[in-house]
Amino acid sequence: MITEEQLDAFRQEGTLLRVIRDMDPANDVKGIVVAWDDTHVLVRKANRKMLKLGRDYVYQPFTAERPKEWTLPE
Repeated sequence: MITEEQLDAFRQEGTLLRVIRDMDPANDVKGIVVAWDDTHVLVRKANRKMLKLGRDYVYQPFTAERPKEWTLPE
């Protein structure tokens, strides 16, 4: 689970994130952290749509390489 400090740093810096939801790269979400609570993160996509995602997904900067399938958490 992503920490409060990581989310706050991503929000303050305006870091473009990749949210990895499953093994298929086509299902990744690209966006910026807007807000969060104990269980969810609100991400704004480039088309201005907002998504409410669980905090148990993998959040990483979009510039970082996507991890291999076998290293993703279940």
